[in-house]
Amino acid sequence: AYRKLAKEYHPDKNPNAGDKFKEISFAYEVLSNPEKRELYDRYGEQGLREGSGGSSGMDDIFSHIFGGGLFNFMGGQSRSRNGRRRGEDMMHPLKVSLEDLYNGKTTKLQLSKNVLCSACNGQGGKAGAVQKCNACRGRGVRIMIRQLAPGMVQQMQSVCSDCNGEGEVINEKDRCKKCEGKKVIKEVKILEVHVDKGMKHGQRITFSGEADQAPGVELGDIVLLLQEKENEVM
Repeated sequence: AYRKLAKEYHPDKNPNAGDKFKEISFAYEVLSNPEKRELYDRYGEQGLREGSGGSSGMDDIFSHIFGGGLFNFMGGQSRSRNGRRRGEDMMHPLKVSLEDLYNGKTTKLQLSKNVLCSACNGQGGKAGAVQKCNACRGRGVRIMIRQLAPGMVQQMQSVCSDCNGEGEVINEKDRCKKCEGKKVIKEVKILEVHVDKGMKHGQRITFSGEADQAPGVELGDIVLLLQEKENEVM
């Protein structure tokens, strides 16, 4: 996607698209940098704004980039309209025979997924146990300033290692015994899958809102990708 966009908006080919080319390059830089990508996935625009110095010009650039849906097109994690981060979709292949595609079939598929811990209601511990991380002041990211030369500094940010980017910590003695403070537990989910008559190889069957659960995150989907089995040679 990046190469296609970069080629389309490159100044040599499209002289009036200089700003768009800069946006595409910036988006690629973020998505190809694991730490920056994690910041965006967790906190979106705000996570990348932290440490920018609050300059109005930088705010305008971020607003323009993230407001245009460029990150979604290039594979960035989407965000819901209410501003909450949307969980990732869970993709699973589903092997079916040519006969199943032709006639249709109903089958059951067993999957393992994360669900909110029922013992602590997804809090990770008893009431009042969750505390703001002191290392990052609850932001989930750390800002580091390095002087490169007199009058020239560089600001860098990374996911806080003390809280793993959560912005909060739970003392070991106060953690939920069932989920060990992780807020979620593994659960087996059985889906009843209807392969409609006439479906084709490569089509998708979507179960909306059935993906992994996480506190404060809008549920993603479970997406099954139909794959035709190779014909068995008798």
